Amino acid sequence: MKALVNTAPYVLELQEWDTPSYGPDDLLIRVKACAICGSDVKGYSGKTGRRQPPIIMGHEAAGVVEAIGSNVTGFQPGDRVGFDSTVYCRRCSYCLSGHYNMCENRQVIGVSEGTYRRHGAMAEYVVVPYWIAVHLPDNLSYAQASLIETVSIGIHAANRTPLKLNDTVVIVGAGAVGLVALQAIRLKGAGKTIVTDISPAKLELATQIGADVTLRADEPNLLERLRAETGADGADAAIEAVGIQSTFDTALAITRNAGALTLIGNVSPRVEMDLQSVVSREITVYGVCASNGEYADCVELVASGRISVDPFISEYARLEDGQAVFDRLYKGVEGNVRTVFLFD
Repeated sequence: MKALVNTAPYVLELQEWDTPSYGPDDLLIRVKACAICGSDVKGYSGKTGRRQPPIIMGHEAAGVVEAIGSNVTGFQPGDRVGFDSTVYCRRCSYCLSGHYNMCENRQVIGVSEGTYRRHGAMAEYVVVPYWIAVHLPDNLSYAQASLIETVSIGIHAANRTPLKLNDTVVIVGAGAVGLVALQAIRLKGAGKTIVTDISPAKLELATQIGADVTLRADEPNLLERLRAETGADGADAAIEAVGIQSTFDTALAITRNAGALTLIGNVSPRVEMDLQSVVSREITVYGVCASNGEYADCVELVASGRISVDPFISEYARLEDGQAVFDRLYKGVEGNVRTVFLFD
């Protein structure tokens, strides 16, 4: 099979690999679409430590079942499927208590972080356990389905964030996950929604999909502008979807006393926290790691149109152009949310 392989920092090679073998619990899937996540773009540089070469990246994908293992139930060759990025065991204490994303044996498709290497979907075939796969309705394209993994993270963030009807919510970061979280909290009953980002194009996209107010994050008086929109007390909840010091500081500062701060982004491995602010104002902080069993519901949400992913697809590409595509994305493309590789 053809596979786009990260062979060294900043290097991607289109190589011929053997079709992966599959076990009794696995599906062999012929990939039809695979989106490029921001973590892939950062990962191919070698700086994150989560894409250690040689690795086939790609965890946002959909395709057709080519073959099934002997223990597989509910799937047959020819089925159209999407799949979660988190591979969980279903046997450990976390899985048995419903915390699949905390699985003691957790792996992530397309990631190599030292303790495991699990090749991903930037290839003609990928193997996944059948319990992380979901049937796709006919009205959902493979490209749309490739974005459902991203949707599941935004949905999980909304599920983690306590909201009352008509609450005011600030979302810091208008990348794909932040934009899904925007849609999800509106479905959950949020009232006023305010989005900040440094990209005018992404702020325009946020407006298109329902943000009430958008603000440039690089404005010198950002906090004053935010408070003018939330009121002096601040937001009932803030969702941070970037993961650097400045955006964390903004999200914490705009969260009202006794409010909720939900953290999705983790670009920086460490940030400094104003401990007195969190303690004295009794802020509740929620971490968000991937998703936790929401993938199947997200298929329905996207297929029904209640969550829109079409605006996130900025362009399509071929696997053969992978090196050039990644190089361009790493340098930065204004307004790009997702590039999707399409397969014949």
